Amino acid sequence: MPEAAKQTLHRYLRIARDAMVWKLDGLSEYDARRPLTPTGTNLLGLVKHLASVEVGYFGDAFGRPFGQPLPWWDDDAEDNADLWATADESRADIIGLYQRACLHSDATIKALDADAVGRVPWWPPDRNEVTLHQVLVHVVAETNRHAGHADILRERIDGAVGLRVDRDNIPAHGEQWWADLCARIEQAARTAR
Repeated sequence: MPEAAKQTLHRYLRIARDAMVWKLDGLSEYDARRPLTPTGTNLLGLVKHLASVEVGYFGDAFGRPFGQPLPWWDDDAEDNADLWATADESRADIIGLYQRACLHSDATIKALDADAVGRVPWWPPDRNEVTLHQVLVHVVAETNRHAGHADILRERIDGAVGLRVDRDNIPAHGEQWWADLCARIEQAARTAR
């Protein structure tokens, strides 16, 4: 894979990372942390999870230790401990962790060629050997998946929507236009065969 392709993937990863952190801007502690789905999905938890993703895929998989323990990865940690913030974990702590994890990942991306080989220890042995290119694609996809979750969660909290703070990527219409659109969509759903 040419260097330009690696840089393109890295750029898309940085855009998705920024979107994740932006989704927390201006929210109360409660709104940043509260569960908004029956499975507990919450904004700050998504950021905490993605910090773990970055550390695991760009650190552990390539023998580049992060240097900070992540207790929610311990064998005795409860399921989904990486997907929510405890009362003792501040927003600043989790965002700081994510930023440090991203810097660590960026160093791996910069240092290694796209065809550098790593091993994802939690994947099945028959497919756990990976290249940096594969990991870049995987983490770009995972980060964007969770950014999509974050879009919907944030809209449910206070109506804030969009791709990023300087470019929301949403048509500029008033509340009535959106209400009318939702009514038309609802009607189509009710009358569909």
